[in-house]
Amino acid sequence: MTRRTGQPAPEKIVMGIDPGTNVMGYAILRVQGNKSAMVAFGVIELKKYASHYLKLGKIFERVLSIIDSYHPDELAIEAPFYGKNVQSMLKLGRAQGVAICAAIQRDIPITEYEPSKIKMAITGNGAASKQQVAAMLQRMLNISDEIMTLQLDATDALAAAYCHFIQMGRPVPSAGKTSWKDFVKNNASRVRG
Repeated sequence: MTRRTGQPAPEKIVMGIDPGTNVMGYAILRVQGNKSAMVAFGVIELKKYASHYLKLGKIFERVLSIIDSYHPDELAIEAPFYGKNVQSMLKLGRAQGVAICAAIQRDIPITEYEPSKIKMAITGNGAASKQQVAAMLQRMLNISDEIMTLQLDATDALAAAYCHFIQMGRPVPSAGKTSWKDFVKNNASRVRG
């Protein structure tokens, strides 16, 4: 797509994350104007680490590594869902927080999306199954069967990135989007150094 000036629309890289304590999904989406393409997606396997704290450290290291490899301009992350198991929710929230900290470390703006909002953006149904979301993404992004992964955590991360791409054309409330510089500016009394 070109602008009226004849210049191509600037390219943006959006990283998507589906937080998890055993398996964390990630995806990289290239956006130019009103077109998008999947660059990479996969999972960070954490089951082999016995300690929850070791898992959090590995999440931080791997997310930083992916950021340093693809240099995303923005991060879209799925918000933790509210379940009955408080301990699971706490662990999931920690995993999400560590991934967010990695993005803050690299000064990447972050937008958080509720799972139902992501599903609605992709399928038109906020209660769609993970398989329905994956199938729709495969069609919309022309992903071949050979590339399509069976890890639904990876496609959930791709869905978060694609949801963000859709929202880029619409105003997004600034409360859901922040950077480290904005945080420091708005919270000077809470930040030292």
